[in-house]
Amino acid sequence: MGIDLSRRSILFGRKPKLDEVAHFYPPWAVTGFTDQCTRCGDCLKVCPTQILHKGDGGFPEVDFQAGECTFCGFCRSACTAGALNAPQTWTQAISISSACIAQQGVDCRVCGESCEPAAINFRLQIGQVAQPHLDPESCTGCGACIAPCPVQAISIQHR
Repeated sequence: MGIDLSRRSILFGRKPKLDEVAHFYPPWAVTGFTDQCTRCGDCLKVCPTQILHKGDGGFPEVDFQAGECTFCGFCRSACTAGALNAPQTWTQAISISSACIAQQGVDCRVCGESCEPAAINFRLQIGQVAQPHLDPESCTGCGACIAPCPVQAISIQHR
């Protein structure tokens, strides 16, 4: 999840500001996270799923290709600067693109199998492959469905 600089923006010197780019900071990141975070790396060291890494500017970011967030709270406890002290975790939403192989007629349910809160269900259809159905109310934004997808059809965005 780095800053995506297109050729045009580089040529014309239009680099987005750090706060204008969609970053996935650790859960419980406060408003103004980049102002409060000291970039000490303590949260990276304690993450049991190793999904936190140093992102742009040295700030911790979540890499959902590396795994899922279990919301264990270890990063929050390790943060002495108070940058991970929001009253609730993030509000992310997933989406499944048309690249999904189930939507192409190939039986695949790996995302639903990896979704512990059952936010991804498959609707059976007579004579067709079951299609994924998202329940945004059940989705925690943990990202467990992202890495297992064989065609990277699942993405996550801020709500």
